[in-house]
Amino acid sequence: MYAFTLERPATVQDAAKLAASGSKPLAGGQTLLASMKLRLSSPDKLADLSGIKGMSSIMREGGAVVIGAMARHADVATHAEVLFAIPALAHLAGNIGDRQVRAMGTMGGSVANNDPSACYPSAVLALGATIHTTARKIEAKDYFQGMFTTALNDGELITAISFPIPKRAAYMKFKQQASRFAMVGVFIADFGGDVRVAVTGASSSGVFRHAGLEAALNKSFTPESAASVKIDATDLNHDIHATAAYRANIISVQTQRGVAMALG
Repeated sequence: MYAFTLERPATVQDAAKLAASGSKPLAGGQTLLASMKLRLSSPDKLADLSGIKGMSSIMREGGAVVIGAMARHADVATHAEVLFAIPALAHLAGNIGDRQVRAMGTMGGSVANNDPSACYPSAVLALGATIHTTARKIEAKDYFQGMFTTALNDGELITAISFPIPKRAAYMKFKQQASRFAMVGVFIADFGGDVRVAVTGASSSGVFRHAGLEAALNKSFTPESAASVKIDATDLNHDIHATAAYRANIISVQTQRGVAMALG
């Protein structure tokens, strides 16, 4: 490592001021600290968000579950409100990385980073979540803008994410075994006549909704309906782990399995 200044703001307002002045926000550190060790990132000032009260809260508010940006993956996976209202989201969180990653990593950090193979972005997009920041509220459809790119402005911090509660949902993840990131992850959310399917891990441009699968499942929410959709491999990743055609097949299979799981 190298010398840097570490600040520990006590309030969201203090954190926002530090971020605006050039400090790099530190949430769970699962990406940032690793990149610093490898000299891929070299910020000279860090603002540790872990001491801010209220940023890790999880609560039910009307027809939504609101999760603080500093909520750890392990907390999301085991929280009673999440397990009851959106069990698919708890399942997603409980299968991120390993136990150490789940104990330290945060939802807000993952969504702010927007890794193209991260799990949470698929839940945010499929559930039509709202990202609360220090400056505004951003709808999921406007938030993700490509690999590691979001609608966040410089100095703008995520404070919480509000997830509308679906009629039923499921998340299916095909892991890349070494990293445990999603080679393909599919989140399916049915709001009763409005089915959304978000795919992560398959495209270098990041998470995306699949219009063909959504149209088919809105007509008939069955595994057979999902199986009838041809998945275009043109814009999917092709690398040492899998071909684009293989990823296209996984999207289909995981969607079918997810629908079966959602039907219970």
